[in-house]
Amino acid sequence: MNRFMDAEFMTAAEKKTVLIQWTKFLAGRFRLIDFTEELYKHLILHASFIAHFSRQGFWTTYFENPEDTVVFLKQFDKDFGFRSVECGGPWWLQGEYEDINTAMCEVFEVSKGAIYEELNRKITERDLAMAQALLAKHHIVLDGKR
Repeated sequence: MNRFMDAEFMTAAEKKTVLIQWTKFLAGRFRLIDFTEELYKHLILHASFIAHFSRQGFWTTYFENPEDTVVFLKQFDKDFGFRSVECGGPWWLQGEYEDINTAMCEVFEVSKGAIYEELNRKITERDLAMAQALLAKHHIVLDGKR
C-alpha cells in the first residue's frame, strides 16, 4: 500500500490507521459513526482545517448537508488544485504529512465520481421535495412539467 514515515506528532502506524479510517468514512458516505477522533484530529492538526470546537461540530459543518460535503471534498480533488478549503493554499500537501494527505487524495480520487453523483442526487431530491412542499403550502398546482 503506502509507505508512511514517522512525523513529529504522528507515527507511520497512526498515519496508516487514519488512512484506513478515511477509506471507511468515504465508503460509508460520511456517517458520523465512521468519523473517528483520530481522523478528526488529523484533519484539524495536519490538513489545514480548523477545529470547529469538536468532532461533532466539524461533522455537522461539513457532512450534514450535501453541498457542504462537496465543498469539503474539493480539497482532496486534483481537479480543484488540492487547495485548502479553509486556508486557501496547497501547503497541506507538503512536509511531514505529505504522505498521508496525498494518500487520502488518492483514495478519494478512486471513488469521487460516484460520491459526487450521489451527493448531487441528494441535493436535487431535497430541493425538489422543498419546492413541492412550498407549492403545496401555497396551493399552487403546476401542469406536471418540470
